[in-house]
Amino acid sequence: MSAPVRTTNDLRLGLLRQPGTVLFGPGQRHHLARLLPAYGGRALFCTDERMAADPVYRELVAGVEDAGTKVTTYAKVEPDLPRQNLEAVARAHDGDQFDVVVAVGGGSVLDFAKVAAILLAQGGDVAALYGENVVPAAGLPLVTLPTTGGTGAEATCISVVYDDGRGMKVGIASAWLEASATVIDPEFTLTCPPSLTTATAADALTHLVEAFTARAKNPTSADLEAHLYAGKNLLADTWARQGLRLVRDAFPRLAADPADLGARSDTMLAAFSAGLAINTAGTAAAHAIQSPIGALTHSAHGLGVGALLPYVLRFNLPTRTEELAEVADLLGVTPAGGSTEAAAHAAVEGIESLLATIGCPLDLAALGLRPEHVAQVADQAMLATRLTANNPRELDRADVVRILERGIAGDRSWWA
Repeated sequence: MSAPVRTTNDLRLGLLRQPGTVLFGPGQRHHLARLLPAYGGRALFCTDERMAADPVYRELVAGVEDAGTKVTTYAKVEPDLPRQNLEAVARAHDGDQFDVVVAVGGGSVLDFAKVAAILLAQGGDVAALYGENVVPAAGLPLVTLPTTGGTGAEATCISVVYDDGRGMKVGIASAWLEASATVIDPEFTLTCPPSLTTATAADALTHLVEAFTARAKNPTSADLEAHLYAGKNLLADTWARQGLRLVRDAFPRLAADPADLGARSDTMLAAFSAGLAINTAGTAAAHAIQSPIGALTHSAHGLGVGALLPYVLRFNLPTRTEELAEVADLLGVTPAGGSTEAAAHAAVEGIESLLATIGCPLDLAALGLRPEHVAQVADQAMLATRLTANNPRELDRADVVRILERGIAGDRSWWA
């Protein structure tokens, strides 16, 4: 991007990417049978083994088939999306003809289906798609049905793949990965185990905060053509604000009663809002640092970004005081008669309170990270330039080391 300014969107730019059709609400998964015939009569459903055995999934497929669409299920998607999963689906269905790909699952399944839709249409090697705007053309039409309330992957046009040859997660980011339609049914999340509910909710909150406090890039038209992420912008902010208002009340209700469908619905709507926000603003330091932590400790992505967020926000606060003061207002924690800085501090503490309410750890030692890991994690985090470039405050390796050391120690004092 052309401008070095990291704090202000001087262009008053707004940019939004979203699925062509969005259907939200309890029970709306049953509309899928009526939605699919518009794409043709042959669908590849992508999911994991647990979901494929679930009566809810079987009922969904039966309804689709009764309406005239032939369904083939691929149910071998694994957590954290290993590259081998994508190579396997390309081999298994090489030469098969499908009209549409349908993803039913959490973030890894949704990310899998985005790339599978490209590979099944175009062939080629997964690694050739790594990076930003490398995908050459559209794949098969894609319909996403998220079953967790947090990743926002139903709305985003990025997939994160774990490449064991590189020992790290790699992004495939392209507008060609955008879903043709998404059907978001909060009833799916009623059976999520507590650990998954916590991890995905923490992920959604981190997306909202990182999008709203992201670097402002002031891109030119050429920049917008070359890059997927425009940085902090008016339309991303609109969705981030909505999501933050929703989680303020939804997280305490969800923690009190996991069967509260209203709380599940609000959390899932917040996650979708977060997905739309990061789809053009991008994520930043918490996501860059989490990736190598997850690879080392095998801890859940959402728990990792959530545990990092308090320390990243304390580092970023000097460049995002006004934005965090607005977050305090959105969360209803603005101190009466206080300064803008006091409100920003209250926002960070309010975010920590929400994370704690849903059961997310607030230190990195709880994830299994140890002092001897710091150097390796810092080195790997600095390779995620797509993410570090979005951070509102300049971030170097020494800064990452300090964030990690504070996170391991649980030191949530304010930075000098």
